[in-house]
Amino acid sequence: MMNSTRRRALLVGLAHLSIGTGLAGAQRNASANTGAAPSVRTFASGLDAPWAMAFLPDGRFLVSQKGGAMRIVSATGGSVGAPLQGVAAVAASGQGGLLDVALDPDFEREPWVYWAYAEPGSGADAGKAGTAVARGRLVGNGLRDVEVIFRQWPKVSGSGHFGARLVFRPDKTLFVTLGERQLKSPAQDLSNHLGKVVRIQRNGTAAPGNPPLGAHARAEIWSYGHRNPQGAALHPLTGELWLVEHGPQGGDELNIARAANNHGWPLRSYGCNYGDPVGGECQIGNGRHAPEYVEPLTTWVPRSIAPSGMCFYTADLIPQWKGNLFIGALGGRALWRLTLKGDTVVAREPLFQTLLERIRDVRQGPDGALYVLTDSSNGRILRVAT
Repeated sequence: MMNSTRRRALLVGLAHLSIGTGLAGAQRNASANTGAAPSVRTFASGLDAPWAMAFLPDGRFLVSQKGGAMRIVSATGGSVGAPLQGVAAVAASGQGGLLDVALDPDFEREPWVYWAYAEPGSGADAGKAGTAVARGRLVGNGLRDVEVIFRQWPKVSGSGHFGARLVFRPDKTLFVTLGERQLKSPAQDLSNHLGKVVRIQRNGTAAPGNPPLGAHARAEIWSYGHRNPQGAALHPLTGELWLVEHGPQGGDELNIARAANNHGWPLRSYGCNYGDPVGGECQIGNGRHAPEYVEPLTTWVPRSIAPSGMCFYTADLIPQWKGNLFIGALGGRALWRLTLKGDTVVAREPLFQTLLERIRDVRQGPDGALYVLTDSSNGRILRVAT
């Protein structure tokens, strides 16, 4: 019998093979289906650098815009409301700004909205920034009782790698993905929040049941060794947190963020340092993560796709896509479809590349369609359905 360690290593090896030509035929077979071919149309437009969206119970869309505005799009897509009042000031520079948005699990009873953003520093932290999470009650065209519940520590200089995806678990605790802010060493240092996934309660305190990581570790930390995770979603069957993160020059990773997992950054990557010639010889730490660190499920090499939002498709509207994982791409300007068998990626393909737009977010709507958010000064919501 093959032991569990060797079996997982074999599965990881198979996942990496999907990068090359060996699975080209599998990708073509995955594209074939007996259902009607999905098509894409513009659902709403006129959004300024939108970053994320959430579906309100009445069918409207709550959309964050990187510059600092949060707006409501009508259920038909025909109108975009004025910016909501009450959103805290953001550091809208580089990759920073108003980022992810999520609804409280009990929203219909207590209409809390949560948002992640790049928070500007003050006092001793003036000129610095860090990822923060705030919440407020959605009442009419405004957010009331606004409070900041979590702040990434420490704030640092620079305007990149904020992470900032928000995912609620069924137990109503909140995962927050946090980039390493383009500083390499902190991702392995458990005394800070840089390059981590944290799990908190809705008031911002550390969630009970987080892994014990040592006397000096931050109690909020769930997993670490991340670079810049900008897409995250719960697996619909296992309930585990899957996330996709940016590599350096190539080496984007799809991971399962389990408790206490160390994903290896900056000591391992299938990507290369910027300025190195593209290829396998420059992979950081020789690429392979195991056995010291967790192997990614799949990677993109030698070129990065710059992954963004992601979701699992579970609806019946597009039956041939049921069970697939979808990941937006800022680089290559595509929506990636991944076919899974358990935790193994068996095929993947880029869709809608002719749109020639950066994809910032993708969500499954309550009607079973996929909704895709494009990232530009005239950003759109696209509806994908049969």
